[in-house]
Amino acid sequence: MEFQDQIRRILTFDKTPKRIICLVPSLTELLVDLGLETSIVGVSKFCVHPNHLKETKTIVGGTKSIHIDKIKALQPDIILCNKEENTKEIVENCEKIAPTHVSDIFTIDDNLELIKQYGMLFSLENKASEIILKINSELDIFNEFIKNKEVKKVVYFIWKSPWMAVGNTTFINHLLALNKFANIYQYKERYPEIDLDEMKLQSELDFIFLSSEPYPFKKEHLAEVENYTKNAKAVLVDGEMFSWYGSRLIKALEYFKTLH
Repeated sequence: MEFQDQIRRILTFDKTPKRIICLVPSLTELLVDLGLETSIVGVSKFCVHPNHLKETKTIVGGTKSIHIDKIKALQPDIILCNKEENTKEIVENCEKIAPTHVSDIFTIDDNLELIKQYGMLFSLENKASEIILKINSELDIFNEFIKNKEVKKVVYFIWKSPWMAVGNTTFINHLLALNKFANIYQYKERYPEIDLDEMKLQSELDFIFLSSEPYPFKKEHLAEVENYTKNAKAVLVDGEMFSWYGSRLIKALEYFKTLH
């Protein structure tokens, strides 16, 4: 059987892969929702949902560094990576051990295509279709909710020291647009460094979003960024809802309503 991943590499299997290592937190969650928890043999230390997995599965490293010997010892049939989450070196090293599927997600359509691919890969087409239908149903409800909302100008910070925001060609930026949140840095590179003094010039900025990940922004950071703007309100947002693809989108679409 041949399958093409999202960076157009061809993977070949003699049979449906049963022993899975996943190095992408949001996709580990998707695997569980597909009914594949017992097939997962290894995860990254950031695969925290569901939270009991780290106690029952082998931790093979992070998303940017891995323990090759641990991965080899688990004898995986397939390793799941993501182009942004994992480095090219990690993918190349994993390929020497087992077929390695790489996802590459910028939009909701990309996300739905990945779920479909996993359904085919793991012979779970019906379950994958159920998740896709649920996402599309929630998306229809959300689009109806958002259609009469006014566009608001926002900045979405993911880091401080240095301050870094979300720019273009990111899944987060795509979801901001879905919410009618116009990202003032959407025309910059993917994750630009920002001088907070620049924001003083953004007189029409409505919201400053401080994400819960990868930097764990807290309440004490709200006033810090508000001091650099005239009228914008700083808000702590759930970073997982904006950056985790897979089945998390079902919960995210409901969460987004609370931001309006």
